[in-house]
Amino acid sequence: MPERRAESIHDFARKLQQPSLWPYVVDYVAWQRARRIAKEQGLEEPALPALAPLSINLDLTTACNFACDHCIDWDILNSKVRHDDEALRASLRTMTERGLKSVILIGGGEPSLYPGFPAMVEFLKELGLQVAVVSNGSRGDRLLQIAPFLRPGDWIRLSLDSGSNDVFERMHHPASKSCTLDEICSWVAKIKAVNATFQFGFSFVITWRGSARGNVKVIENIQEIELAAARARASGFDYISYKPFLERTGEGSEVLDPAKTEVELPFVLARIRAAIDAARTLETPGFRVLESTNLRVLMAGNWRDFTRQPRTCHMQMLRQVITPLGTFNCPAHRGVDKARLGEGALWALGEQGVVGTRALLDGFDASVQCREVTCLYNGTNWWLEQLVLSSAPLPADAPAAETADWFL
Repeated sequence: MPERRAESIHDFARKLQQPSLWPYVVDYVAWQRARRIAKEQGLEEPALPALAPLSINLDLTTACNFACDHCIDWDILNSKVRHDDEALRASLRTMTERGLKSVILIGGGEPSLYPGFPAMVEFLKELGLQVAVVSNGSRGDRLLQIAPFLRPGDWIRLSLDSGSNDVFERMHHPASKSCTLDEICSWVAKIKAVNATFQFGFSFVITWRGSARGNVKVIENIQEIELAAARARASGFDYISYKPFLERTGEGSEVLDPAKTEVELPFVLARIRAAIDAARTLETPGFRVLESTNLRVLMAGNWRDFTRQPRTCHMQMLRQVITPLGTFNCPAHRGVDKARLGEGALWALGEQGVVGTRALLDGFDASVQCREVTCLYNGTNWWLEQLVLSSAPLPADAPAAETADWFL
């Protein structure tokens, strides 16, 4: 197996070994072992434990006020499908009772445009959940409203992908011309003045000449990497995180395809490496420069190793995606029919959450369906597969120390 060095935020196997999450792993592995034995012996399989995902991505809306050329969710934006707020809350209550620990408000649209956005964040915190928000930053006033509810361990990350107003506008095409990178970044200090206990991040998707969304070529931003880090530090962000551009295949999977460049890939990677090294010189005790796992394996040249998946994607039990269009097994397959468990309010519908999860655990062959996906969960899936295949009893005591980071 390839080396799987990752930032701590992507070290999901270690997170699952915390005392707060380990009992869930023990129950899940025991069930998988028992059902495989039952299959081999032709016996009735045991029922799936009354578990819900530990962590979810929650798309509150498909509405978006940007038209980003590099948006991975372009095809599902601004649909007329909406959540029923009460049904959604019922789902979240049920999942919390069954083990849900964290919610990331992200994707499929801009979460701060959801009419009940501040009230939803307050509700999630009342349930005792960790909460994260990935936003385009256009509604700094809404982010300011939720700031009092957030606690240490929570975070907000803004998807900005640029260091200058010009490149920001050409990449994101905000509906309002007054929505500039300067304006968005000016909200960070205001929000931190209300509450500085949570992490505030600047997200930068790296694009290069030749990369495209379908037939639409995206704007290159490698030249903005260092400038973005300088802006992030000056604006008061706690970190900047770099990751490579992904696109969707015809089957709907999010994939890394670095071969699509207008110049030789080694030259592109050398430019990226030099720019990130320059950005790292700006680090301080209060400001970090992070590289995503996908970026690390792209730079190392072993990204294809992470497309070799076990047949069973165990993570679809532990982490799911809830959208107005339905509940899906993975962020890499958001909005894709083959990855759909059921309705958006699936977990409020009796045992439908368990039924939908079990159906995909049986029917979704990750070794085939994810064969082009450079999966963030690859190492964790293989680790869980090895635990299932082993006959050794799992220890009752958790193997790792508690960090209280429950985002998967």
